[in-house]
Amino acid sequence: MTNLPQRAFIFDMDGTIVDNMAFHTKSWLAFFQRRGRELDADEFFRATAGRQGHEIMRTYMGAELTNEEAALLDAEKEDLYRDLYAPHLEAVAGFEQFIADAQQEDVRLAVATAAPPANIVFTLDGLDLRRHFDAVVGAADVARGKPNPDVFLLAAERCGVAPEHCIVFEDAPLGVEAARRAGMRAVVLTTTLPAEAFAEFDNVILVARDFSELNIAELFAGLTTSAATITTPQAQ
Repeated sequence: MTNLPQRAFIFDMDGTIVDNMAFHTKSWLAFFQRRGRELDADEFFRATAGRQGHEIMRTYMGAELTNEEAALLDAEKEDLYRDLYAPHLEAVAGFEQFIADAQQEDVRLAVATAAPPANIVFTLDGLDLRRHFDAVVGAADVARGKPNPDVFLLAAERCGVAPEHCIVFEDAPLGVEAARRAGMRAVVLTTTLPAEAFAEFDNVILVARDFSELNIAELFAGLTTSAATITTPQAQ
């Protein structure tokens, strides 16, 4: 019998493991309202979801911000977010059973997120999920946020799995694009945006409402059948 290659599931965190993006958006809007600025929530999400805090700050607050200034502003925003979301913290439906089933199938598990360390602690430790993962990669581990592929490639490396044998779970277009640039297929959860928001991506193998709709054997079958149609891009 032929041995299967080692496989991995790589999960975005915000909007994927937890359905919290509305709270992130509310905290960003409140942050900017303190400074007399009004932003369109939908446009802001599409432009920023998956990017690191300091990247967003420099886009909206000025490219000349120092690292220290950007970090202070980001800390203020994340404090707002955690205050808003703490009473609602819970995993997306079916997630814990899904990762338990994946572990039974010897699938490596990783988190790859643009979140800062404090938010990773807030979410993964707040839900006692960290113990399930072979790797956790966040904003502090890579220089560039999504749509750059860095966070997914580092997660795959730490799991010891080749990119073509990884499936990424995402809720945002910038994250799916990052997976594409990493040479990885993606499953989209419609926790934040409808399926049509991802129509342009040829690396999406499935769209689902939550993890209860997913079947591990079918996902890897989709990985195999879609491999011939996906062009692995250069890392950007």
